[in-house]
Amino acid sequence: MTDTKIPDTRQELALADGLRGQIFSLPALAAAGFAGLPRLPVSLRIVLESMLRNRADPEQIRALANWQPNAKRELEVPFTVSRVVLQDFTGVPLLADLAAMRDAAVEELGKPASLIEPLVPVDLVVDHSVQVDRYGSADALSFNLNREFERNAESYRFLKWGMGAFKSFKVVPPSI
Repeated sequence: MTDTKIPDTRQELALADGLRGQIFSLPALAAAGFAGLPRLPVSLRIVLESMLRNRADPEQIRALANWQPNAKRELEVPFTVSRVVLQDFTGVPLLADLAAMRDAAVEELGKPASLIEPLVPVDLVVDHSVQVDRYGSADALSFNLNREFERNAESYRFLKWGMGAFKSFKVVPPSI
């Protein structure tokens, strides 16, 4: 089936509030001659959809769409995530690395800082425990969150800088 053309599998999708979206349809790929798709493991279907969405090499798409469990592997399977979700334990060091890379781009290479940008959206979830200083009252949560932001003000300023410096970097604070 190496001569089978990879079709454009994009399909419009109606969303809430009259919005429109796009999906990359595996049934459309199956209808184009890739009959083995329903037998693919779910995990490989997810990878295949990602490959279609990210316009992977047609030969790689073809190889995965025609996957056989015991066949010899000759091609890489590219996988591009659509989002990275990090907890603060790993996300803060990542942000520090991105900041250092920006400094190096500007100072050492004479390049614009905006050259350094995550390729996919990053959501950093501040998920550490908020210390409990007050409990059993209606204002306990807001009091404890305010204390959290006071205790870790420097970290939160750094995270706020990151959200402003990088277009694809977002922070979910502990109060949400």
